Amino acid sequence: MGKKLVMAQKRGETRALCLGVAMVVCAVIAYYILGTTMLPLYQKSVWTQKSMCHLIETNIREQQELEGKKVPQYPCLWVNVSAVGRWAVLYHTEDTRDQNQQCSYIPGSLENYQEARADVEKVRATFHKKQIFYCFSTSRENETSVLYQRLYGPRTLLFSLVWPTFLLTGGLLIIAMVKINQCLSILAAQK
Repeated sequence: MGKKLVMAQKRGETRALCLGVAMVVCAVIAYYILGTTMLPLYQKSVWTQKSMCHLIETNIREQQELEGKKVPQYPCLWVNVSAVGRWAVLYHTEDTRDQNQQCSYIPGSLENYQEARADVEKVRATFHKKQIFYCFSTSRENETSVLYQRLYGPRTLLFSLVWPTFLLTGGLLIIAMVKINQCLSILAAQK
């Protein structure tokens, strides 16, 4: 009976060690992926100054091109603001600015014109309701654009690191508990 218990205990310890090591390896892989994808985007982001934006005007424009591709006509929102003591164009995110510099906000679904128009109208109404809001600007003197929301800010980076950190911590705790259990069982066997 004692030998079977020891064998079962050893098998369980081996499985727990494998789980702990697998969790640590997964965490290391996740850290590597985040380090090669998210971290460079965060470091390259020049939109670091948080400032107050005052709404000047909004227009809904009809667009026929997106990233150089012909698409069916879709509405987009153009927003002018006063930020950091100068006139600027507000863009929703960094990606919006890269996709089409003529649009401050591009609706998510471009297939259905009516839904896209309703989405743009809703965003426009939100801006008219707020009038004054936070935005992100750059320290460059000649920059005439600001962002409403940063895609690659510190909060995004922190949230991206939460799960790999839990995996690493959990894996290390499992390995430590198994090793402590092994040490205690050796000490108990010697007495």
